[in-house]
Amino acid sequence: MAVAHFGRGTRKVVVETASMWWLLLSVALLLPLCYGQKASLSRQKLEIHKHLKRLNKPPVKSIQSPDGDTIDCVHISHQPAFDHPFLKNHSIQMRPTYRLEGLFDGEKMSSAPKSSEGTKRPITQLWHLNGRCPEGTVPIRRTKRDDLLRASSVKRYGKKHHRAIPQPAKSADPDLLNQSGHQHAIAYVEGGKYYGAKATMNVWEPKIQQSNEFSLSQLWILGGSFASDLNSIEAGWQVSPDLYGDSNTRLFTYWTSDAYQATGCYNLLCSGFIQISNDVAMGASIFPLSSYRGSQYDISILVWKDPKEGNWWMQFGEDYVLGYWPGFLFSYLSDSASMIEWGGEVVNSAPDGQHTTTQMGSGHFPEEGFGKASYFRNIQIVDGSNNLRAPKDLGTFTEESDCYDVQIGRSDDWGNYFYYGGPGRNPNCP
Repeated sequence: MAVAHFGRGTRKVVVETASMWWLLLSVALLLPLCYGQKASLSRQKLEIHKHLKRLNKPPVKSIQSPDGDTIDCVHISHQPAFDHPFLKNHSIQMRPTYRLEGLFDGEKMSSAPKSSEGTKRPITQLWHLNGRCPEGTVPIRRTKRDDLLRASSVKRYGKKHHRAIPQPAKSADPDLLNQSGHQHAIAYVEGGKYYGAKATMNVWEPKIQQSNEFSLSQLWILGGSFASDLNSIEAGWQVSPDLYGDSNTRLFTYWTSDAYQATGCYNLLCSGFIQISNDVAMGASIFPLSSYRGSQYDISILVWKDPKEGNWWMQFGEDYVLGYWPGFLFSYLSDSASMIEWGGEVVNSAPDGQHTTTQMGSGHFPEEGFGKASYFRNIQIVDGSNNLRAPKDLGTFTEESDCYDVQIGRSDDWGNYFYYGGPGRNPNCP
């Protein structure tokens, strides 16, 4: 029998040949992966570039805000609203056909002691310190590349998650209410036909535990079913590090016609809301802010339906009519709202199984009262005669009153009001 003998040199050649084959095989396997990753990054870069181009319209003038924002003064007819196919030939309605009459037109502060009230100056926005937008333009907060990178996807940027709304009906499933980790402390009315709502709310800077959480205070104009086809118009103030990249308190709006599934967005981050004001930028920081046991500052927001044109208008303060949501955006709200809500909302997504420490409002419970707790005052609804009036049968709702609570009241100066909010995690809210 012949026996093959392999010397050291032969074994070396065999080993080197095998190593070479493994190297070639590894390269062959990794090349498609590397090219795939590179192609994916290129697609993402292109997608971000296109989206920024859609959102950031060419400005007539740009203003740098002290907080780092850039406010672009965009020609009124070039704003993102007109990317909507139904608005291609839309004639901008420069003023509502009706103005409202009602209670508290000359609103005044509480009869609380002057030492608690402090000095009350007009609320403004930080970018106003460095300039204003000219007539014929609208101020739009410029979206940055980093804003899009913080979002779960470019398509989801500027959108709330599904079921981000309180459903205070007694028949509601508690599991559904907490499905998305959103918690609320609200007052509400339901069961009638409502054509708008108004309230004055004081403005705070609540602390946020995690960047993917937020805290806001707002009013909701609602119609339809909560499950799939909810129509909602929302406006107020919020702190949202994920959306804005900081912890500033900002004016915001939101809308949806399908329960947050595909339609709608914050501010002007999609086509829909038509802005006419050159004074106020949605999504921009507001100041001054209320302080605990110190000065209290509040903003008034009014949303109402124009009975002639069918559009839903928004007014900020007593002087600024910001613009409108065209009636065709909605199904149920093309007629009227069936529920109005006012109050606070937070996201509870703490990963350690404990409740978040994200604050709602001032971060203090309602029983602490004026100068310490957050409030909504002069709460009103718009009736079928286009008049502001006090709501009847005002209810309250909160998922966990030991974390965030709400208490309603009524007085001559404040009409219907409530205090609300809380610290989140505490000995009674673990």
